[in-house]
Amino acid sequence: MRALRTSVLLVAFGVASLTACAKVPSDAAPRASTLSRTAGSTAEAKPAAGTPDARAVDAVRALEPRAVVEHVGAAPIPGFREVVVGGQVAYVSDDGRYLFIPGSGGALYDATQKTNLTEASLGKLRSALVAKIPASDRIVYAPANPKHRVTVFTDISCGFCRKFHSEIAEYNRQGIAVEYVAFPRAGIGSEDYRQMVSVWCAPDRRKALTDAKSDRPVPARSCKSPVDMQYDIGQRAGLTGTPMVLADDGTQLGGYVPPARLRELLDKLEPAKTPAAG
Repeated sequence: MRALRTSVLLVAFGVASLTACAKVPSDAAPRASTLSRTAGSTAEAKPAAGTPDARAVDAVRALEPRAVVEHVGAAPIPGFREVVVGGQVAYVSDDGRYLFIPGSGGALYDATQKTNLTEASLGKLRSALVAKIPASDRIVYAPANPKHRVTVFTDISCGFCRKFHSEIAEYNRQGIAVEYVAFPRAGIGSEDYRQMVSVWCAPDRRKALTDAKSDRPVPARSCKSPVDMQYDIGQRAGLTGTPMVLADDGTQLGGYVPPARLRELLDKLEPAKTPAAG
């Protein structure tokens, strides 16, 4: 199994800034995570070596060295210890191998292999769902000979979606083909939804999408658009914010990810080539 440390754990432990717009609109301005800590900024738990508590702390540090464990102790689940990192609760198996982060976006990690077991399962589901979206229903920006391809669930009004699109030429220069699908995060029937239908019904979808993300007027249109179907697939794929960037195997690579960093992540995901026989 490939070991790719995704942003899920970093966000959960508050050491990465949010890079996606929430699915449900909020009047609150984006804020830095209250979980963000650095070593020495708060009291750290220092259990005796060789104990289940110590193994729990080691498991957290194996996955994210910057995390500060503020508390470790008995968990309500037999065979697990409870750890607190900046107010976020996680559960670690007594042998220190498995770490579970509950709640929205929660995941189960193998601390030994440094893999997100939940993401591996969800990736298969996402890949199967996205495969149902015909190529003709996507808005594609691609270089002549792409090295990688990503599917991006996007919205028109989301600031992170706009930032991603403003760098579309650089993603292409990195050898990445970007295939957009629609996710009006305000929901079916919203103004975002109507604008996205107009984009997908436009004779030049690429120009219409760029115009919409740049606050240039897009003529209102209606047609038998794929927006409803793509929105439904985004919901079923577990989307919680836009953009959601997916590799071909369904691995979620972000939110907004800078072009060079996205190329790095995609290169790491690429299966090792099998040496030719002979």
